[in-house]
Amino acid sequence: MAGRGSVRASGNFNANQDAETLYKAMKGLGTDEDSIMKLLTSRSNSQRQQIKAAYKTLHGKDLVGDLQGELGGKFETLVVALMTPPILYDATTLRNAIKGAGTDEKVLIEILSSRTAQQVKDIIAAYRQEFDADLEEDVTGDTSGHFRRLLVILLQASRQQGVQEGNIETDAQTLFSAGEKNYGTDEDQFITILGNRSAEHLRRVFAAYMKLAGYEMEESVKRETSGGLRDLLLAVVKCARSVPAYFAETLYYSMSGAGTDDQALIRVMVSRSEVDMLDIRADYRRLFAKSLYSTIQGDTSGDYRKALLLHCGGDDA
Repeated sequence: MAGRGSVRASGNFNANQDAETLYKAMKGLGTDEDSIMKLLTSRSNSQRQQIKAAYKTLHGKDLVGDLQGELGGKFETLVVALMTPPILYDATTLRNAIKGAGTDEKVLIEILSSRTAQQVKDIIAAYRQEFDADLEEDVTGDTSGHFRRLLVILLQASRQQGVQEGNIETDAQTLFSAGEKNYGTDEDQFITILGNRSAEHLRRVFAAYMKLAGYEMEESVKRETSGGLRDLLLAVVKCARSVPAYFAETLYYSMSGAGTDDQALIRVMVSRSEVDMLDIRADYRRLFAKSLYSTIQGDTSGDYRKALLLHCGGDDA
């Protein structure tokens, strides 16, 4: 996926110079928001960490604290997200989803179904270091039933590698028997197969399943399961098919209907900006017949909108 992000490292990077630019943008009366957003969206996350360190060395102050003091609202939330290392950002987002009033299941689903095995392992380590807590324990303490079981499987980050040719038909048959074929649903089979097989293997299983059942896997999941488990299984199936398409859909729903889910919009724009934003934009255009850029433009305003559009990186009109 190298090079599929909309945000890239700056070629002629100078951390001290950037730290000075940000210091000047916040000094005196008023804040130069344009300078701040243009600089931060044209640097990679690791470069932003170097700017943070240079700022502290030069001014003896915390850059993120100063930015928070100068900015407000959604724009501030976005900038703080940009200044957080990706793995720590995921760990903190999960912590807030679990520790807030009620559990934000949507966040657990999005992060745990879309991250790579290595990322999940790194998130668990960062969570322990940052919060002196065990992510799996916190997740199990806050969820229940089949939903909890599948989350725990995903937290093991040990999907099988590659395609098991001999198991494709069997897996498709097992899923068919566990759902559409018989009255009632054997959720355990769905959880075991969808939670443990590789994405490549699952794509082959979905094709075999379609031939066997006459339904797409997603249709059967919607019919045979409900609640949090249904949402999690759907995310797992969608991510096995295409992670960028999954995020294109997540972005679309964050901005469709009444009001905007700004938390989801910020989360996806920030976490995918250096990974696969170009692919997400292409899938968005294909799936929704309009550009991600134009949707953001119509759904947000002010400095927040300007910064998101810089992050989007272009209009695929």
